[in-house]
Amino acid sequence: MITQGAIDYWENEVESLKSDPDALNEFYRQFPRSESHAFRDESKQSLFNLTKIYQQIDYNDSLIMQHHVTQGGFHWKDGIKDSKVIWSPNKRGRFFVTYIPKASLQNNVIERGGQKRPGNEHLGSFGCDSYDISGVVVGKGSNGSLHGLTKFNMDDAPSNEFFLEYIARPQTAEIFFEEVLMACVFYGMPILCENNKPRLLYHFKNRGYRGYCLNRPDKKYNKLSKTEKELGGIPNSSEDVKQSHASAIESYIEKHIGLDLDETYRDKDIMGSMYFQRTLEDWAKFDINNRTRFDAAISSGLAIMSNQKHLYTPIQKQSKISINFARYNNKSSVSQLLKR
Repeated sequence: MITQGAIDYWENEVESLKSDPDALNEFYRQFPRSESHAFRDESKQSLFNLTKIYQQIDYNDSLIMQHHVTQGGFHWKDGIKDSKVIWSPNKRGRFFVTYIPKASLQNNVIERGGQKRPGNEHLGSFGCDSYDISGVVVGKGSNGSLHGLTKFNMDDAPSNEFFLEYIARPQTAEIFFEEVLMACVFYGMPILCENNKPRLLYHFKNRGYRGYCLNRPDKKYNKLSKTEKELGGIPNSSEDVKQSHASAIESYIEKHIGLDLDETYRDKDIMGSMYFQRTLEDWAKFDINNRTRFDAAISSGLAIMSNQKHLYTPIQKQSKISINFARYNNKSSVSQLLKR
């Protein structure tokens, strides 16, 4: 008598390998049950928790994604730039979103000192991996990437959730810059991007949106270079920034991706609400020593860092020099030194 079916056996094998992410990934590749299993790359010492990433990917595969993610694009109302941004669902759009703010929060731009600033910074922010050159001579250039992430908030918005994914390379860099700008204006949120490719930052500054570009959070304002004060942004060449970036993604995955072992509701598993498969797959393959191939990981990590910028604020060291003044009692004709 056959008492155990093939699917039961497969699921038992998966359960037994959950403590070894690399072995679990190899089992998925050799004995796939879905298309995403079959085309997974070999993982060798992945930087992040593959178990939680693949839990989320498998959970997403079981969903009807059209019920959670909307594809579309942004455009200026009546074609007038710097007026009002409109969101339009479109099957050919380059944006994928899970959250659209209510009308009162859309296009929340604050004019202060002749400069435009985001009005919904308390709700979240964007991270961006930009590019400067429209065309490439040989091969395929890297994509531009933009991610939006909410903060913990008490408003009518999700908390600690990625709500926007954009991974594309339009025909010209200017189209990419304008689409990123429209997303920031529509959501009213600031953006943190790498300043080694400054054309996007210049695009924001020249249009009067310098207030949307966050300064690097790991330095005090008076320690920034002249260019950093002018444009904002954060360099990607610093080893400290690379480590902080990877650590931010790692922490987010542990807290918000895959099965939440600390939360149960009526004996049901609580899964993370990260519905962007391309970003999850980029995290699974991420190599900190070869970051240029991982556009989605770069921009999503910057979005996490911008929401947690208080963690990177340098702490001013307190001076240890103390000056003690002698004190005297002058009540009598002879002054007496007071003991401390």
